[in-house]
Amino acid sequence: MFADRLDAAARLADRLMEYEGQNPLILAIPRGAVPMGKFIAARLHGTLDVVLVRKISAPGNPEYALGSVDEGGHVFLSPFIQDTKEARDWINQLKSEPLARLRERRALYMPSMHPVDPNGRIVIVVDDGLATGSTMIAALSAIRAKHPAELVCAVPVAATESLAAVTALADKVVCLEAHEHFGAVGRYYRSFQPVDDKEVVSLLCATHFPRSSGMVRQA
Repeated sequence: MFADRLDAAARLADRLMEYEGQNPLILAIPRGAVPMGKFIAARLHGTLDVVLVRKISAPGNPEYALGSVDEGGHVFLSPFIQDTKEARDWINQLKSEPLARLRERRALYMPSMHPVDPNGRIVIVVDDGLATGSTMIAALSAIRAKHPAELVCAVPVAATESLAAVTALADKVVCLEAHEHFGAVGRYYRSFQPVDDKEVVSLLCATHFPRSSGMVRQA
């Protein structure tokens, strides 16, 4: 049981100290992991950004994910979808709506900055927990395609099955607890308050545009 997300972040940071001073790129999955990512980036003297991915749903069935898309428009098929030209052509036709939502979110979070390039960087993808693991799987797939030097998945708690799925996609997985009968992520925190977009914007703005620097965000 973690007190809250910052308690979980502190414990994760202790396990990630080998990357201190190597300027790791900490990519937090919005929204809940952003406060954690900020804490870990500060401890490791790294760079904070968010990783944005969104599922591509089957027509008429929003809960049935055919795949996912990252903000660059790259599509990743769900494991049960056969990777054929016909399947990719069909799913590419469905990606416009989720891709538009991703670009809206990037514009909201960091309107004057592009995503930090992970090429050649140590990249640590952080979330507050893995239930199904689908978002983390999509995020790791998206970042792997951009050729990081090392790709690390860092979570405080995970379902055992989901942890096995992400382990195949990362060079290293740091997970403090794994449970076979998992349930919801929030059950492992005494305080699990929602993180809204306003808080995410504030955290990212403070990270990339510190007040002491005199820099002003341009619209």
